[in-house]
Amino acid sequence: MMRSGIFYDDETLTEMMKPFLTDDRVRGVMYYGKMEDFIDAGRLEKMRRDTDRPGRICIFGVGAGLVRKADTLVYCDLARWEIQLRYRAGMPNFRQTNYKEDSLRKIKRGYFVEWRIADKRKMEIFEQIDWFLDTNRKGNPKLASGEAVRCGLKQIASQPFRLVPYFDPGVWGGQWMKEVCGLPAEEKNYAWSFDGVPEENSLYLRISDVRIEIPAMDLVLYQPKELLGMKNYCRFGAEFPIRFDFLDTMDGQNLSLQVHPLTEYIRSHYGMTYTQDESYYILDTGENAGVYLGLKENVNPGEMAKDLYEAQKGAYPFPAEKYVNRFPAKKHDHFLIPAGTVHCSAADTMVLEISATPYNFTFKLWDWDRLGLDGLPRPIHIEDGLRNIQWDRTTGWVRNNLVNQTELIHEGTDYTEEKTGLHEFEFIETRRFTSGGKTCHDSSEGFHICNLVDGSAAVIESPDGRFEPYAVHYAETFIIPASVGKYTVRPAAAGEEIKIIKAYVRNR
Repeated sequence: MMRSGIFYDDETLTEMMKPFLTDDRVRGVMYYGKMEDFIDAGRLEKMRRDTDRPGRICIFGVGAGLVRKADTLVYCDLARWEIQLRYRAGMPNFRQTNYKEDSLRKIKRGYFVEWRIADKRKMEIFEQIDWFLDTNRKGNPKLASGEAVRCGLKQIASQPFRLVPYFDPGVWGGQWMKEVCGLPAEEKNYAWSFDGVPEENSLYLRISDVRIEIPAMDLVLYQPKELLGMKNYCRFGAEFPIRFDFLDTMDGQNLSLQVHPLTEYIRSHYGMTYTQDESYYILDTGENAGVYLGLKENVNPGEMAKDLYEAQKGAYPFPAEKYVNRFPAKKHDHFLIPAGTVHCSAADTMVLEISATPYNFTFKLWDWDRLGLDGLPRPIHIEDGLRNIQWDRTTGWVRNNLVNQTELIHEGTDYTEEKTGLHEFEFIETRRFTSGGKTCHDSSEGFHICNLVDGSAAVIESPDGRFEPYAVHYAETFIIPASVGKYTVRPAAAGEEIKIIKAYVRNR
């Protein structure tokens, strides 16, 4: 048994990655190279010589398959969320000793470099993998054949499915998800839930009597055309471009005041191909619910910039409502937030965020004079934010373009269909269906991602029996692959009315 030592040493790896890691805590530059870029050719050749002998040899570690073609290839898979939890618990990055480093910096290194090259390598060998080893639960590994996993992914790409959700506390977190999602009551709060983000979430596969967990990105990378549809695949590649997540401030605090970069800025500065256009769909509200959105009329950019910098230095709190509109929010409102628009959710507001998928490119302008749960100031990016704020998105324009831009598409005794967004600057289309019976849909032009925003439960069915009926419950996100084509949605209980919000890529 030999341990693979084919990569450069830790300091050399860090130096090679340095242009992509940057000095920022959360933002890096996307790396588009491959694993072999970080392998020492001399070490690789030596390992090949050392293993060129008869007998049974076990080569293990990242990139082991680059040493020799395996008779039996085992791939140890680990979900992204579990990796992040292990970073928080002290696990270092690959071939590093940064046990005590800020976990945000570890995640950044993973997101912008390590996970990129690992995914690329995984897809090169995916059809060759003999066994997948689920390593998500320490001390409880689970083994499944490569053929079974690949068959499972093909099946998922042909039917409705849900991702494995995860929930995380935050300094502004609320109490709504505890009750609705059945989470532990003893936790202080929950701020985020991701259950519609393949980049972050995982999938369960049941193979015989064993349930294994794998990154949901395996599906996106292995079955992109079937999942996304050909038009979306040609436009985005093997990426899932829409995400659904929850932001819970019920009995909590305001989110940070923020803005997302314009497409040209995120491309030129961070190597990303599209930006985080988004929207807030309001699932529930408390007494003081609201959304900060866009600037007030006649805001002076210089004065606002001065107040932001002075607030960051601790001179005085930033007077947010002097500069930014605050709109009251009620259940089922939909606020549209194209990149470049100053925004945040206020306290007592339960948000279903429907947005484009790029990673953590939120330029925080003001965080209400507080620290994160780790006791550190949360990352603030005033300079970047000021470069991306669209100063002409003021009260009148925002009210007429971004607040409840609902358009009636169909109204009858059977169902109501409304277009609720998004703005023409954004590539996402959202439709809301209200019905006490069956509604008909077709995903053949491209995947749909949906959430049951009202009603206790719904059932998704195939008109021609191509998949088994699939049940979802209130506030659950579900994905309909492009390969599904025609499907129907109805209330699970007779006599109940349901609402679903459906999002898809606007291709026309």
